[in-house]
Amino acid sequence: MKKVLFATVLTFVMFSSCSNDNDNQNSTPLTQAEIDDLKFLREEEKLARDVYLFSFNKYQVSIFDNISQSEQKHMNSILNLMNKYGIPDSASSEIGVFNNPDLQLLYNSLTAQSNISLVEALKVGATIEDLDINDIDEFIGNTTKSDLLNVYDNLTCGSKNHIRSYTSQLSSNNVTYEPQFISIEYYTAILSDSNGGCGNNQ
Repeated sequence: MKKVLFATVLTFVMFSSCSNDNDNQNSTPLTQAEIDDLKFLREEEKLARDVYLFSFNKYQVSIFDNISQSEQKHMNSILNLMNKYGIPDSASSEIGVFNNPDLQLLYNSLTAQSNISLVEALKVGATIEDLDINDIDEFIGNTTKSDLLNVYDNLTCGSKNHIRSYTSQLSSNNVTYEPQFISIEYYTAILSDSNGGCGNNQ
């Protein structure tokens, strides 16, 4: 009986210590790199949402509507982290407007391409997810905080689902997408996997 009680107490102490470590880790201030990454990612997810809304309004194809809703969830996940750490929201509430000038230029370019045809809009979708995966992989290397990593993992999972969906639609139109940001090996590995659940972020 004493052995069982000791083991139970030891397990509780170890779990409490682990939990405290995680709590302490997640309550420490963010580095400037982590802050910059969250600010950028908040607007990058908005870029995806806004471009897909543009494409859906033009072509009325459900893939753009469905994935734009997913991108809104991604935006919300990043905003929750920003609120937790007291970081002002970096995203404009106006569709198609960005505080980051590079993302504003990218939005203008991608919507112009999407406006050409449905196939070009699908290529834009794959390109955005390609870029997102590449950027988030970089941001993962800038943090050890479990709450940020959990969100980054969920967003990457969602982007992999999305690029598979856009690739499938392009294949149906006899078009092959060639990745511009991630490696061809990484892209091929993503396509070989099946879609999976990604927390609340699909």
